[in-house]
Amino acid sequence: MSVRAVGMTALLATSMILGGCSLLPTAQAPATSAPAAGPTTVAPEDAPSAPAETTDDTPPEAKTAAQELQEKVSASLTSLAAGTKSPNREQMMQAMIEAGAVQENVEISVDITPTGLAVDAIETATLVAKECVVGQVRGGEVAVTILPVLASGRCFVGDVH
Repeated sequence: MSVRAVGMTALLATSMILGGCSLLPTAQAPATSAPAAGPTTVAPEDAPSAPAETTDDTPPEAKTAAQELQEKVSASLTSLAAGTKSPNREQMMQAMIEAGAVQENVEISVDITPTGLAVDAIETATLVAKECVVGQVRGGEVAVTILPVLASGRCFVGDVH
């Protein structure tokens, strides 16, 4: 058997093992008649075309500090974007402070390019516990998300803050 054939056989065997394929028959789990746990759907009897109501017996989870700040930042940036499509750094800082961010933890991207042109989007972030609440305003549209903190302990790469 050639070295190439041995290599191809090893590659095929490895891909089958890692891919979950097997030449052996698999045992299937027996079907149970017990209902699945979790949310249940209740359809109204008189209106079959109406959307189904979902009930959930589990209590709602408490929001994290980052999730609470995310909602406030979204509202603050949306209010800012309604008045100006391309806010500057000072306006972004003010919006973050109004949302409840600590000024020393707020990072803001540049609002002017090195050639003196206005940027297409401006971003801001603040550290909350071990997460970053990151917001962006682009053409009057707002996006806010929660991302993990970088290894540096900051939300943005570089020294803009």
